[in-house]
Amino acid sequence: MNAEQSYLKLLEALRKRKDAGDLFELAGLAMGGAWIAERLAADLNLHHYGVINVAFHRDDYAEKGMTALRTSSTMPTHLPFEVNGAHIVLIDDVLLTGRTVRAALNELFDFGRPAQVELMVLADRENRELPVAADFIGEQVKISDKQILVLEKDGAGKFSFQLEERE
Repeated sequence: MNAEQSYLKLLEALRKRKDAGDLFELAGLAMGGAWIAERLAADLNLHHYGVINVAFHRDDYAEKGMTALRTSSTMPTHLPFEVNGAHIVLIDDVLLTGRTVRAALNELFDFGRPAQVELMVLADRENRELPVAADFIGEQVKISDKQILVLEKDGAGKFSFQLEERE
């Protein structure tokens, strides 16, 4: 699992679209997806990117409790573009069940109705509970259901994945 290599693959896909004149907005899911969106925006010379915090739309909000409240205050939803009619690339670090993407779509539609939403992920773990599929995938990964894949960012902004045991 090479998060940096996966990032470069996604960057190249968006660079080709931008060079072809395709207009799109970036919106990253807090936290990891927002890190990716921020770096993509910089690397593509885009003026802005959005952040979507799914804390209040999660179906496991009661279990997350204070963690959800902390993430919503440290990285709240911020969409510096008109959502209505926009072509949005929704970015997350890891796609597993699809439940986080569902929550992100609920939050996004609270701000308007986009013309199109495409999903971009660094890693796709393939264990869906909902009918969600990514349009852009950095890497397909297979790891134990007892492990989680955590995106980390170093001081230079480079990405890496760490495996952690699920609690």
